[in-house]
Amino acid sequence: MNTAAAFADTVPAHWNAHDDAPVAGWWVSASNVLVRWLDASRSRQTLHELDEHLLRDIGITRDQARREASKFFWQI
Repeated sequence: MNTAAAFADTVPAHWNAHDDAPVAGWWVSASNVLVRWLDASRSRQTLHELDEHLLRDIGITRDQARREASKFFWQI
C-alpha cells in the first residue's frame, strides 16, 4: 500500500498552497484532521483490546480486528 496516497486521502481537498483563505480557516481544517486521526488511533487501540466475546458481538474476527488495529493513524 502506498502510505503517501493513504495520507493524501485524509487531507481536505480545499487545502491549497495558493489559497487566499484566512489562516484561521486553515487552522480549523488542520485541527479537524488531527482530531479525526486521534479518534481513529484511539478506536483502533480499543478494538485491539476487545476480547473474543465482544468481537463476536460486533461481528468481526480477531484477524479483522488485528488488521484494522495495525493501520497507520492517518488511514481513516
